[in-house]
Amino acid sequence: MKKAGILLPLQSLNGENGIGDFGKAAFDFIDIIKKSGFDMWQILPLNPLGYGNSPYQPYSSFAGDEIYISLDLLYEDGLLEKRAEKIEQKERIDYNFVRKFKEKYLKIAYENFKKTEENQTKAYEDFLKFDFVYNYGVFITLKKENNLRSWNEWPDEMKNWIVDKKFDLTAYEDKINYEIFVQYIFYKQWMKLKAYANENNIKIVGDIPFYVGLDSLDVWENQQYFEITKDGNPKLIAGVPPDNFSATGQRWGNPIYNWEKIKEDDFSFWINRLAYNGKLYDIVRLDHFRAFDTYWVIDSKNETAIEGEWLFAPGYELFEKIKKDLKDVEFIAEDLGEIRPEVFELRDYFNLKGMVIIQTDIRATEKNYIYAPKNSICYTGTHDNKTIMDWFEDLSEEEKENINKLFQKIGIRNENIYDNFFEFAMRCDSEYVIIPLQDILGLGKEARINTPATLDEKNWSYKFKSMEKLKEKEEFLKEIIEKNRK
Repeated sequence: MKKAGILLPLQSLNGENGIGDFGKAAFDFIDIIKKSGFDMWQILPLNPLGYGNSPYQPYSSFAGDEIYISLDLLYEDGLLEKRAEKIEQKERIDYNFVRKFKEKYLKIAYENFKKTEENQTKAYEDFLKFDFVYNYGVFITLKKENNLRSWNEWPDEMKNWIVDKKFDLTAYEDKINYEIFVQYIFYKQWMKLKAYANENNIKIVGDIPFYVGLDSLDVWENQQYFEITKDGNPKLIAGVPPDNFSATGQRWGNPIYNWEKIKEDDFSFWINRLAYNGKLYDIVRLDHFRAFDTYWVIDSKNETAIEGEWLFAPGYELFEKIKKDLKDVEFIAEDLGEIRPEVFELRDYFNLKGMVIIQTDIRATEKNYIYAPKNSICYTGTHDNKTIMDWFEDLSEEEKENINKLFQKIGIRNENIYDNFFEFAMRCDSEYVIIPLQDILGLGKEARINTPATLDEKNWSYKFKSMEKLKEKEEFLKEIIEKNRK
């Protein structure tokens, strides 16, 4: 049976503390999408935001960003004596402001936590057993001690602690415990929200980047798995070659995996990473799936991605291991862009759902209006695309006319063009249909989440003011979804 979902980054929710978080707005959103007939909520990675506030350059594949912690829930749990002060709601997310604002209350909550018995409960003790917890506490504490510089720029005794444990951390014990507390609260609040979603038959679709950032716990504690020097500098870095969108390609800068070392350890690095994300989410989207087949390698000395080479990844070996060890986790493949056929063969061999994007795949003048196999997910667009209205407005008059004629021909006659696109997506053969909230509400370019290969301050900063317009569409959305379930 066909399933429908909404794509909305958590941070874009109408939260009261300057950003969408794990508080009331998230629970209310689940109520609304349930009433509207949806089955899934797709979000972006929740890990600690890295360079440019991008969720795809995190400091850890396991840790969460405290910016998503709800201060109201801290109050309700008795860790704050009074509710956080109300702040002026800005048009966009001001990450620096929100981070400082929440940190003030998190530190108060930590002092109160130390006085409670919760720090001796089984739930807290069980959380401490996760492998990443203590090392992340050390990593982020030392990072803050070094003015947020990358770990490979720290003094040698700090940089080498992860290997030799010689640096004395006694003076930092309370700061490390604070970071562990923050991670515990993040995990506790997120799992409460996820449980509420699941109780309401909403599955959470998470997202995991293929690469990790150089400045991350992943690299610091697993240096043998990356193409880096003894000093921690990358020898080879990731990106994609030139294409129609970029004459110089994209030079991402992430360190390249040392696949031979990873294979020697039976892919434990990847299995652990995916297993933990499988605990956080019901469905895990594998970003940049094509790199499990072949990946673009650039010498770190090169300033652009023009000069590089394709290398083969052990995709089949890795996914055989994933199939064996993580059989209860559902994975979907982000298989967009210019891709060789072998990528699709890898995807299909392991029965993974791929992605179909209406903006690039609609064929308004052909008999086969969109190629969307059953084992796929149909989107109007993703967080990296224009909104559907912005895209449609940029089409030529002839292209617009062809699309309108197509909708008329197949009997899609809603009041708004964006509603027509929603119904068109629901009618395609894909088993899953996931639509960005911006496209459900017909928003324009101001609501775009991210423009790839740019450092625009608007990236990742869009935030909804309310969900009233979505509430108004509950009956319409449910009718379209239910009509196209089979």
